[in-house]
Amino acid sequence: MSLSLGPIGQIAFNVQNADASEKFYQDVLGLRKLYRFGNLVFFDCTGLRLLLEQSDGARDHAPPAIYFRVADIALAQAELVKRGVEFIEAPHLIAPMPDHDLWLAAFKDPDGHTLHLMMEAPKGYQLPGGQ
Repeated sequence: MSLSLGPIGQIAFNVQNADASEKFYQDVLGLRKLYRFGNLVFFDCTGLRLLLEQSDGARDHAPPAIYFRVADIALAQAELVKRGVEFIEAPHLIAPMPDHDLWLAAFKDPDGHTLHLMMEAPKGYQLPGGQ
């Protein structure tokens, strides 16, 4: 398989106050809010999704996370494992959305930055083998 991580689909970082950040990014910067789920606020940046997550204190200084879009999360993970990548989170359903299911898998780069594979799958998607 010729692996293509595709475009970056999402960047996430922690904020101290989700309400204040939501207001700033929406009202001051003019970004289009996609939706809010608890202390998670999602914005559209012309196809790149920005996720703001209110920190719990322990993650105040966590570096941003990058999410790479992939067409098939199971195949992409298998190819990266062949290349020596160790995953800290196997592919899993993270959020059933109205028109698709969001799947993620996580790994770290050599400096410890968290990177994710992200797949917006058709409703009801199952990993090969029914996992």
